[in-house]
Amino acid sequence: MKTVTMTLAGAAAIALAAPATAQSMPGMNMPGMAMPHHSAPPNKRSVANKTVVKKKTTAKKLKSAPPAAKPNPVDHSTMDHSSMPGMTMPATTSPSGGQMTMDHGAMPGMTMPAAPEAPMDHSAMDHAAMTHPAMPGMDHMMAMRAALGRYPSTRESSGTAWQPDASEHSGVMAMAGDWMLMGHARLNAVYDTQGGPRGDDMGFVSGMVMGMAQRPLGPGTLQFKAMLSPDPLMGKRGYPLLLASGETADGVTPLVDRQHPHDLFMELSASVSQPVGPNASAFLYAALPGEPAFGPPAFMHREAVLDSPEAPISHHWLDSTHISFGVLTGGLVLGNAKLEVSRFNAREPDQYRYNIETGPLDSTAIRLSWNPNANWSLQASWGRFKHPEQLEPDANQTRWSASALYARDLGPGHLSATLAWGRKSHDGRRLDALAGELGYRVDDWTLFGRAEWTENDELVEGVTANVGKLSAGAIRDFALAPHVKVGLGGLVARNVVPASLDAAYGGDRNGAMAFVRLKID
Repeated sequence: MKTVTMTLAGAAAIALAAPATAQSMPGMNMPGMAMPHHSAPPNKRSVANKTVVKKKTTAKKLKSAPPAAKPNPVDHSTMDHSSMPGMTMPATTSPSGGQMTMDHGAMPGMTMPAAPEAPMDHSAMDHAAMTHPAMPGMDHMMAMRAALGRYPSTRESSGTAWQPDASEHSGVMAMAGDWMLMGHARLNAVYDTQGGPRGDDMGFVSGMVMGMAQRPLGPGTLQFKAMLSPDPLMGKRGYPLLLASGETADGVTPLVDRQHPHDLFMELSASVSQPVGPNASAFLYAALPGEPAFGPPAFMHREAVLDSPEAPISHHWLDSTHISFGVLTGGLVLGNAKLEVSRFNAREPDQYRYNIETGPLDSTAIRLSWNPNANWSLQASWGRFKHPEQLEPDANQTRWSASALYARDLGPGHLSATLAWGRKSHDGRRLDALAGELGYRVDDWTLFGRAEWTENDELVEGVTANVGKLSAGAIRDFALAPHVKVGLGGLVARNVVPASLDAAYGGDRNGAMAFVRLKID
């Protein structure tokens, strides 16, 4: 609990103290610095940065040059900047009347791309890489780079899994020398009620606190990531959730119709990547605990339902390996495709939720991911799991998974969706699961829903049943401070069982949750 409190306090301190965002700066609109308006050919590319930066229109219109006049390139090497606000560098014109130059050597702490012979055009300059002591917070305008390759950082989700590039990605960012730091937290206080003879009522806390640190390593990237959960505070038996199954509370009996708590340490990982071609990179990921290359992103990271405090009943088909105590993954990124292989310890976490466990890396997973465009992320994966079940230590499993994640802006808001399939094969049995998820965020409101179906042989001993669940909910956020929001939400669920389980589940198969959420991002 002390670790969670300290981590949350650190995240809150960054949120309140660091005026940071993950954006690059178009034009020359720097804090405390007013630049003169220079005419330059549109869409001109920066030689050093090779990116096109659109020029913002100034609030005050300047007089247009005569129609016949052609704008001259801007040469700053002789510009006198002594009266510019925040920079003491006024704009002057050269004797020719149109060409202006700037001496950047007199700006302490400001690094500029070298162009000794050609005049420099600031209309196309990317200032995200500049630093200046008179501009506090400017370092924070640098865009966070992806950890595993040269693609948008919004593509990265839990472990080494991908999501659509168009996914919304948020966090509180700060710079410490060459290190970029990012953190966010989602903490839920939930009241849960599940009906029928196998249901129960309970209040609990859930969520996660995450911190990341990354820096360049030559042309590549080094990243460390930590994720903590308050779930152990709910107790070893977890919370009531009809049709859920998996893991154990006492090392003797399985948890049925309850969702197990996650461990305090959900991820402690390091990754390093290096380019191996103009559009390719190789990477290594090591974690204790962490997530091997199997399945879609873990459910609490999937954009469509990350606002829901309810775990899916398909969890142990799709993504239960997101807390594996020992993972080593190597992969290759080629454009918008990624192939990766993991060796990992497949044994599920035991009932002791505050410790870090160890075991042999004797299981294997292979995943192929492809983002055909900014809106889609597809994956297919296979795994051979050695001794995954604590209560069945001699049983091995083969698992398969395939999923499609979708994200896009739609109307005034943002839409996200998941369709995922998983299969567990053991002892000659094949058990399948399907999950569909949908979320829509507009302003401070978020709507979310999930539909699931599983083949489950753990609900009633000796019976394999096809069961399903529908759930839908909403949350409304209220801003408390920059980067800090509190949300009020709720959800309702309907569970569907076959006639063979009618007696066990009775007539009331509904569930509901009301929750308050603290979000720091």
